[in-house]
Amino acid sequence: MANRFVLNEVSYHGKDAIKEIVTEAKARGFKKALVCSDPDLIKFNVTKKVTDLLDEAGLAYELYSDIKPNPTIENVQAGVKALHDANADYIIAIGGGSSMDTAKAVGIIDKNPEFADVRSLEGVAPTKNKCTPIFAVPTTAGTAAEVTINYVITDAQKNRKMVCVDTHDIPCVAFVDPDMMSTMPKGLTAATGMDALTHAIEGYITAGAWEMSDMFHLKAIEIISKSLRGAVENTPEGREGMALGQYIAGMGFSNVGLGIVHSMAHPLGALYDTPHGIANAIILPTVMEYNACVTGDKYKYIAEAMGVDTTGMDQETYRKAAIDAVKQLSSDVGIPTTLKGIVKEEDLDFLSESAYADACRPGNPRETSVAEIKELYKSLLK
Repeated sequence: MANRFVLNEVSYHGKDAIKEIVTEAKARGFKKALVCSDPDLIKFNVTKKVTDLLDEAGLAYELYSDIKPNPTIENVQAGVKALHDANADYIIAIGGGSSMDTAKAVGIIDKNPEFADVRSLEGVAPTKNKCTPIFAVPTTAGTAAEVTINYVITDAQKNRKMVCVDTHDIPCVAFVDPDMMSTMPKGLTAATGMDALTHAIEGYITAGAWEMSDMFHLKAIEIISKSLRGAVENTPEGREGMALGQYIAGMGFSNVGLGIVHSMAHPLGALYDTPHGIANAIILPTVMEYNACVTGDKYKYIAEAMGVDTTGMDQETYRKAAIDAVKQLSSDVGIPTTLKGIVKEEDLDFLSESAYADACRPGNPRETSVAEIKELYKSLLK
């Protein structure tokens, strides 16, 4: 079977990348944008960095900010109405995964109105038309939503996250400008950075991994490991490295899938509103230990990408070294080590069943079960 790779039509990287928004909008003949951005980014004038460029160029737009950190079906449906009311012909998504996931769902429904209920988009939906054109401007270095074919929407009524996978939703242009990420607080930088590392590691060992995706994931692990501590301290080098590293991770995992770190993290976000990056970071080392027996020599290369000298190490030793390197990085940037205080024992059955049903679970390199996932959750409550 052929391996498929889907990426943006165009992407811009580095300082002043956002200035190319005007160039691309004019070249494509767009008339009016719906700018999707969350309330905090508007409040702290991060969104304004882009809208000022639109104002200076005389490009029309309207703002849409009814977006929650874990965007809901209702946020999406309100966004579709906003797009229609504005008579906009493209979307500029400014923010992290929440803004971009909302924009993707809005854009898909605009061009495929038969999916207006949103729930029918879960999994791999049979949409026929490419979404409304999206310009993606990340303000966090973690989700890589600007280059992926995935988005996640919360079904608040059922306390669950819906993972949607659709090649029609990928933004046509990404503008990865580290200056847009410079206002992120330390905690958010750490959480989103560990999310990016999880993408890279899970993508590297997932069942669908192959040579091209391995190339991206190993480089992403290397860059993220070198850059995250500096990014948390807000150094220019750290910010630039994380902006690039998380994008490279997205280039890979979007095309080959993830695993049960993500499938276990998603219910925590839906039920407790746990930040996705923090959930991933807490779960990652434990699932790495669980998956180690089916990863061949891949942990050796993970360890080396994270700066470990594996000379003379046997398989057991380099596997432990890779896991320890992840634990050390997570500790250095201030991530908690357990789910104690987050997960309630009485919710374990629901969480485990939800994780097993999650769209990321089939990509896990080791076959699993609801019972085994429950034991993994329980081990993280100690």
